[in-house]
Amino acid sequence: MLVNRLPALHRELIALLRGLEASDWELPTACALWSVRDITAHLLDDDLRRLSFHRDGQAPPAAGPLAGRALIDFVNAMNAEWVAVARRMSPRLLIDLLELTGPWVVELFRATDPFAPAHWGVTWAGDTESPHWFDVGRDYTERWLHQQQIRDAVGAPPLTAREWLHPVLDLFVRALPHAYAATTAPSQTTVRVTVEGEAGGAWTLRRENGIWRLYGGVAPSPAAAIAMSDDTAWRLFSKGLAPEAARARARLEGDQALAAVALGALAVLA
Repeated sequence: MLVNRLPALHRELIALLRGLEASDWELPTACALWSVRDITAHLLDDDLRRLSFHRDGQAPPAAGPLAGRALIDFVNAMNAEWVAVARRMSPRLLIDLLELTGPWVVELFRATDPFAPAHWGVTWAGDTESPHWFDVGRDYTERWLHQQQIRDAVGAPPLTAREWLHPVLDLFVRALPHAYAATTAPSQTTVRVTVEGEAGGAWTLRRENGIWRLYGGVAPSPAAAIAMSDDTAWRLFSKGLAPEAARARARLEGDQALAAVALGALAVLA
């Protein structure tokens, strides 16, 4: 269960932030317009929203249920609003608050049945409703990703060993069926997706009853195949690498157009 990986990931974050120089906090990151300080503030906001909306039942400030572009715009607006306000906070205060909220979120996650309906569906996987364990996994990937963006910005050692990155990739590939949803193919057509490197793995997409399903492992004689490094994969799925740039780093075999659909998968809100 990925909830058991969250405390160690949180400790790595706090140690990283405590070791930053004053000038590091204003360094730019791969998140457009956000500095190291801004990403740190966003991580705090994620905790506060989770605790307020999920644990405490506070209603989000939105008029009714949202989906699609309206949901993305709403979330982006909340993100920007908080980051702007948090620029008044000192780095020390941001870290002190994160030290408190991180364990509270883990406590909430552990108190919830992993197979109960999630508080939020994982929309980048095409879900309107997801099991709780998938929501926790999505939360792990976001925490890992933002910490990695900070590490990239300040030149800190990456958390890309298998214990950290493989769970991220194993969640990110669940965006593939949604990415292929509009792609038609004969029944039982398969696409092999291979991520190479220490944190990698192999997965198969299969067309069944008019939809694409994802399986671990490889099927023989796929109609199309794509292979890329673990570094390319996490950056591609998180918008850190454009599809054209990822294609230059990847190997496509068989039906090139069918394999290339995987380059449009996103495991974050667009």
